[in-house]
Amino acid sequence: MAKEVKSLAKSATKSLKASETKGLKTSETKKITQSKTRAKKIKHSYKVKDAENALLLKLKDGDVVIEMFPEDAPNHVARIKELVRAGFYNGLKFHRVIDGFMAQTGCPYGNGTGGSGKKLKAEFNRNHHKRGTVSMARSMFPDSADSQFFICFNDCDWLDGQYTVWGEVTSGMEHVDAIKKGKGANGEVDKPDEIISMTVIADI
Repeated sequence: MAKEVKSLAKSATKSLKASETKGLKTSETKKITQSKTRAKKIKHSYKVKDAENALLLKLKDGDVVIEMFPEDAPNHVARIKELVRAGFYNGLKFHRVIDGFMAQTGCPYGNGTGGSGKKLKAEFNRNHHKRGTVSMARSMFPDSADSQFFICFNDCDWLDGQYTVWGEVTSGMEHVDAIKKGKGANGEVDKPDEIISMTVIADI
């Protein structure tokens, strides 16, 4: 009897067709929903002060948590969250990376010439540019910040009071350190690393 069942099982599996979802894009397949309990555990695992004002930045080497400063740069934080929730940063390149200084991203063209199309009035504050600081990039004009930002590798106190600091890396700085560096004084990167995704932790 056992042999018959074993033989039947083999013959039955031979007739099964390959999954109809094979080869489809992720967006075309049904997503598995996670329970509220599991989602809550995932949020708490990041250990942030305020999930609504914290970001999960996914890089090739691992996850980076950025806690934002809405009390010091309210308009910048609000705009960053708006762009993150729209998926603006997903796939953007770290086009300018200078070893020992900073890694810059947020340009939709990947060369530092573009933005989202909405300039922000400067919100310079007393936060220092130190290792892990997240600050807005801008042109020579104070109120020209848009979507581009940079993360400091080391302390850069000469930038204090001249660029809007809106957050800091509180976890995963070693993954920021691993971002591919550029060559030359301007830090232009050949085949640069990308942001895999950015998410507001409250939305996870």
